[in-house]
Amino acid sequence: MSRSTLSANNNSAKTTDWAQPIERESLSDRAYTAIRNALMRGQLRPGERMRLRPMSQRFGISMTPMREALLRLVFERAMVVDDRGTVTVPELTLAQLLEIRMIRMDLEGQAAAAAAQHATPAEIAALEKIQTDIAACHAAQSFDDAVHLNTEFHLALCRAGQLPITYDLVENLWARCGPILSHLYDAGVPDDWDPHPHDRIIDALKRGDAAAAEAGIRFDIEAGGQGLLDHVDRGD
Repeated sequence: MSRSTLSANNNSAKTTDWAQPIERESLSDRAYTAIRNALMRGQLRPGERMRLRPMSQRFGISMTPMREALLRLVFERAMVVDDRGTVTVPELTLAQLLEIRMIRMDLEGQAAAAAAQHATPAEIAALEKIQTDIAACHAAQSFDDAVHLNTEFHLALCRAGQLPITYDLVENLWARCGPILSHLYDAGVPDDWDPHPHDRIIDALKRGDAAAAEAGIRFDIEAGGQGLLDHVDRGD
């Protein structure tokens, strides 16, 4: 066997060895993504315990990748772990929520301004469809569905800004504040928003008005999240 052939075989073996753990890691990644999405969309509630064995059974995977997924969320501070090793959805303090809201206003404001310059007609149409569905949920008082769609609107707007690092940061913030979104409508559906802030943002995108898009999302985050502030303030 020639030296070049031996070298090629060795390289192939190294590549194969490097690839072996990927399947196990992909299970952990998929569980992590599913839980993180549930956090962002308010499908997991503060104080909810993520017990390892039941969660593993629910996802149909072994406990090792499940543990990795949960600890990854703990590392990102989207979850907490107690002295017994149980991972739990955290409760937010009022100070934490106010800080998250302040950062979101800055980051999502920048993304909205960028979206006014970069959003495609298809992306704007998708935002219009989401907002139409939100309005229908309000009319039907289907607030759980409205919470999910509200998350989709904000994240889709950020993606349209074509600022991938900013988008990642915004997603992390949503994962941390998402579990209290079930209280988004504690203050009711504002009846004095005419038009709705989302509609203002969509109109700004169509006109390419970066300042109006930024102002719209900042107003939406500040005024629309009053129910969340009231809920956490009562808890504190």
